[in-house]
Amino acid sequence: MEFLETGPRDARETVVLAPGAGAPMDSAFMNAVAEGLADAGLRVVRFEFPYMQRRRETGDRQPPDREPVLRKTWCEVVERLGGGPGLVLGGKSLGGRIASLVADEVRARGLLCFGYPFHPAGQPDKLRIAHLAELRTRALIVQGERDPLGDPDEVAKYKLSNKIRIVWMEDGDHSLKPRKRSGRTEEQNLREAVEAAAAFVASLAGTAVVRRRPART
Repeated sequence: MEFLETGPRDARETVVLAPGAGAPMDSAFMNAVAEGLADAGLRVVRFEFPYMQRRRETGDRQPPDREPVLRKTWCEVVERLGGGPGLVLGGKSLGGRIASLVADEVRARGLLCFGYPFHPAGQPDKLRIAHLAELRTRALIVQGERDPLGDPDEVAKYKLSNKIRIVWMEDGDHSLKPRKRSGRTEEQNLREAVEAAAAFVASLAGTAVVRRRPART
């Protein structure tokens, strides 16, 4: 398994991110998040699940591995990086959802999800939230207001742990991208998402965000 690292290796906090179901660890979204967090002084480590690694090797577009394989992969990554108490786990969509399933088990320092898939698209009754009601790990979910996998009206009805905080990105879709007519830009939403994420990670350690480079506009 290969890791993609961004940011200072001697950072006080390490964030480990896995991508969504259809994207690699170096997608435009993952790059923007990783670079933004690195600008805030965080070390970011990215990895891919086995099915995406096979896609890189063969070019075949295979569906995601079954949940036990995904969970096992997350636990192996945590072990290789020194254990959960020193790590903030998370990712985009599927990556963040599987992180949320193992966060308590590995005693993660925190959980950071971008575009949590509360249910499959078009299937609002097929919820993926049972474990979120009892989550003990402090968590931040950054969600688009138009996310078809969980919008504000839907999420307001869910029973979620009081350890979970949700930040809504104005007019954002599942990748936080707004419509042009909203007056917002994708860059604005991504910047605000990263700022919220960096502030959350800093709060876990009781430190202030340290920005090493000017924020991207």
